[in-house]
Amino acid sequence: MKSSALSICRILLPALLLSACGASSVVISGSFPTPNIGRLPISLAVVYDDNLQDFTYTEYSETGQEEYYIQSGQSHVQLFNAVLPAMFDDVTFVDNVEAAAGSGVDAVFVPNIEEFQLALPAKTRLDVYEVWIKYNMRLLTAEGDYLADWELTSYGKTPTETFLTTESAINDAAVVALRDLASTFALSFARVPEISAWLANR
Repeated sequence: MKSSALSICRILLPALLLSACGASSVVISGSFPTPNIGRLPISLAVVYDDNLQDFTYTEYSETGQEEYYIQSGQSHVQLFNAVLPAMFDDVTFVDNVEAAAGSGVDAVFVPNIEEFQLALPAKTRLDVYEVWIKYNMRLLTAEGDYLADWELTSYGKTPTETFLTTESAINDAAVVALRDLASTFALSFARVPEISAWLANR
């Protein structure tokens, strides 16, 4: 019970502090369809480290004040939870790479967010909200040895007239970017040169 209470405080406290300073908190939320593709005959262990699960981004005003505090980590977990089981024969989730050792999986997948960018109409003078997210994807053996390491960038935008609030516009632009990631990841995974060679030699 104590651990659960501490976890809740850990999530809520930054948002409360920023709210008190005038920053708006945005928790990214949306739905993510599963890709309609053939599954690869691979058993995959997936690691969501704290950097992904707790990922946040703070947007600052031109005067250096905190404007928006964006929490997107759990939406990424939700996205990969929808996409990965549709791509691979067997998917399990483990706490870390070491936990996959001896589990009999073919590979371990570790996604990470490297960069998050937000463009607001008030700053760009364009009638759209835009989100760019840069990812680093790693595929390892069950023992933690290197198989592949590659980058993906996703993009989402939404027109200003669609929304009543800036917070909802930011959310929807981020959801579009996440759906862009889902499509790009599913279509490009087997085309990554190192992965293509690994699959051919299995």
